[in-house]
Amino acid sequence: MGYIPRHAEETVRRLGAEFPAVLVTGARQTGKTTLLRKITAEKNIRSTSFDDPMEELSAKTDPKSFLEFHPAPYMFDEIQYVPDLFRHLKILIDSERTGGMYFLTGSQQFALMESVTESLSGRIGIVQLYPLSAREIRNDPSAEPFVPSKEYLLGRQTGLASADLSVPATWKAIYTGGYPEVVKGTVSVNDFYANYLKTYIERDIRKLAHVSDEMQFLQFISVAAARTGQLVNYGDIGNEVGVSDVTAKKWLSLLVTSGIVYLLRPFSANVEKRVVKTPKLYFMDTGLAAYLTRWTSPETMQGGAMAGAFFETYAMSEIIKSFSNRGIEPPVYFYRDKDKTEIDLIICQDNVIYPVEIKKTATPSADDARNFFITERIKNVRVGAATVICNCLRPAVIKSGVTAIPVGYV
Repeated sequence: MGYIPRHAEETVRRLGAEFPAVLVTGARQTGKTTLLRKITAEKNIRSTSFDDPMEELSAKTDPKSFLEFHPAPYMFDEIQYVPDLFRHLKILIDSERTGGMYFLTGSQQFALMESVTESLSGRIGIVQLYPLSAREIRNDPSAEPFVPSKEYLLGRQTGLASADLSVPATWKAIYTGGYPEVVKGTVSVNDFYANYLKTYIERDIRKLAHVSDEMQFLQFISVAAARTGQLVNYGDIGNEVGVSDVTAKKWLSLLVTSGIVYLLRPFSANVEKRVVKTPKLYFMDTGLAAYLTRWTSPETMQGGAMAGAFFETYAMSEIIKSFSNRGIEPPVYFYRDKDKTEIDLIICQDNVIYPVEIKKTATPSADDARNFFITERIKNVRVGAATVICNCLRPAVIKSGVTAIPVGYV
């Protein structure tokens, strides 16, 4: 399997026409460099990687001269290694101010974004690239963000007529994850994730977060993975790992800013005083989470105690990717009040909220939609179609105003 087309390609091209610089950022090994090289090669734009120590040294020693020898348009890979270069890029951008002058990639967001904000605010378009989505893996051309309107669902029904949406296929996708090298079969699942974690901790975390005990941080990531789909509890995580609440919060923020974890915010409309304020934690790749929590096959995962959490995490990550690939900040939330009445997901668009439940069942029922009544309490918005995402094979109306859909429709 060769290059897998990315839905973010269109977004990068659009931003390249609108902004002098475009940054593709995200976790390691998500395909950032491959994506940009494909786009820049079409325009005969040259590239340099700061993974090369000599290029890094040259840019750090004399940034001005370095850029004179690398005139725009140009692509710079792993630019987080030379943060001082941003100030000099700003000078060149302001002197010319044309679209597509520089295309940049960077993995270590916690250092990278500070430099971008300080130097290139208003001059740069940013794309967050996550691992491959299920749509990209099956070469599904639909790149529309997931908003479960009637029109969207009818369109997906037509486009997925021949897709394998079976339960075994879904659990295989959940177990494998979406990192390109795993999907292409270049390396085994276990070998990839073992080396991925080693590289991530040694090259990113240890250098930038000053974590002295690598094994303790690996334990922290594993404990976090075991809590995917749950409300964040820093004290609980910290106690299990043997670190303070403050350290647990700092370490989790590293996982978030490096694109490995997503914190889903609670819905707030200032009309319901009883809602909780704690976010929920989701890993953005279920394959990585499965490796960290030691599941050995799709079958054992499907029958295990975390099956519901993994299915929910998979659906949530696919929804987030559908927005991010279009360059849109995902308008996604969850609802939970002090009585523990919860709706897994609320999507907000154009002052309309779409309530969504995520269930691993293949036989959804009206009971799966029992908490949707709570949307009647939310004022000043319209309530759109209610949806249950599950393992069914085709859409079905399970209650008046509620449709169950296969997770493949996401």
